[in-house]
Amino acid sequence: MMRKLIAVLMILSVLLCAGCSKPEPKEVTPTTKKDVCTIGLSFDSFVIERWTRDRDVFVSTANELGAEVNVQSAGGDVATQISQIKYFIEIGVDAIVIITADAYELTDVVKEAKGKGIPVICYDRLVMNAGADLYISFDNEAVGRQMAEAICENVPDGGTIVEIMGPESDYNVEQVMSGFNSVCEEHAMNIPLKYNCDSWKPELAYDYVNEHFDEISLADAIMCGNDALAGEAIHALAERGYAGKIFVTGQDGDLEACQRIVEGTQLVTVYKPVEKLARLAAECAVKLAAGQSLGDTDTFFDGTKYISYIAIEPSAVTRDNIDSVIIDSGFHLREEVYMNEG
Repeated sequence: MMRKLIAVLMILSVLLCAGCSKPEPKEVTPTTKKDVCTIGLSFDSFVIERWTRDRDVFVSTANELGAEVNVQSAGGDVATQISQIKYFIEIGVDAIVIITADAYELTDVVKEAKGKGIPVICYDRLVMNAGADLYISFDNEAVGRQMAEAICENVPDGGTIVEIMGPESDYNVEQVMSGFNSVCEEHAMNIPLKYNCDSWKPELAYDYVNEHFDEISLADAIMCGNDALAGEAIHALAERGYAGKIFVTGQDGDLEACQRIVEGTQLVTVYKPVEKLARLAAECAVKLAAGQSLGDTDTFFDGTKYISYIAIEPSAVTRDNIDSVIIDSGFHLREEVYMNEG
C-alpha cells in the first residue's frame, strides 16, 4: 500500500512540474520586405483650391491599387518641403511624388532620392535639372494660348492687357506665359504691366490692382495666372464698380470662378481635369514603386536631360460651354454653379 502511495505521489509531482514549466519560445522571423507599397506625396501647400481634390483622388486611387500614401504639406515654405522629402528618403518610401514649391531649389533633394533608388514624379510642376523619373502635368502652353485666344476674341487687335501671374519660381508660369504671349504677339496686344504673386498668394493680386488702378482701369483685360488670383482681382474691380467691364481670365475651373463666369465678371477659366491627372499619376507611382516600366511616353527637357513626360489637354470654359464642360462632366453641380444667378 505504501509503495502504491509513493508511486502516485511521484506521478503527481511530475505532472505538477510539467504544468508549471515555461513553454518553449516560438521562433520569430523578422520581416525584411514591406508587404505594402508606400508613396510619399509632398504638396507645396493647399492655398490653391484644386489641390485638395488632387490629393483625395490620388490617395484613393493608390489605396485601390494596394498602396499607402503619406501626405505632407510644406505650407509654401521651400525649406520645409525639402525637410519633408528628406524624411520620405529616411523612412524608405517606395516612390515620391512632388508638387514643388520651387522649380530649382528642390533639385538636389530629388537627386538625393534617386541616389537612394527611390523613383520621383514631378506632379503638375517640374523640378528643373533633377532627372526625375516622370513629369506629369497639363499642357501649360496650351493653357496660356487658350486664355489669350479668349481675350483676343473679345478685344480688338492692339488692345491692352495686364498680366498678374504666379511666382517665377514655378516653371509652369514660364510655360503658360510662353503660350499666352505667342497669341498676343499675333494680335499686336500691348502689355504695359506685369506682376508675379509670391507663392500664388491671392491677396497680392487684390493689392496690385488697387495700387495700380489708374493704369489698370484703362486696360481691356487682366490675364490672371489662376482662378484664385482672378477672384481677388475681380474683388478689387468690384469695389470700384469695374467688375465685368474689364475681361479677366483664370485657370483651374474653381467653383467660384465658374460662378463668376455665369455672373459675367470673369471671361474664362481653363478647366484642367485634375481627377484624370491624379488617377494617372497614382497609377504611375505604383508602377515605378514596383520597378515596372511606364511604357511609351513623351519626353521633356528638364534643363539637363530629357525625362518621361505625360501631358493632359486643358479646355477653355466660357459662358457658352460651361454646362457641357463643367456640369456634364460632374466637375461641379449645376445648382452650385448657378447659385448666384438672379
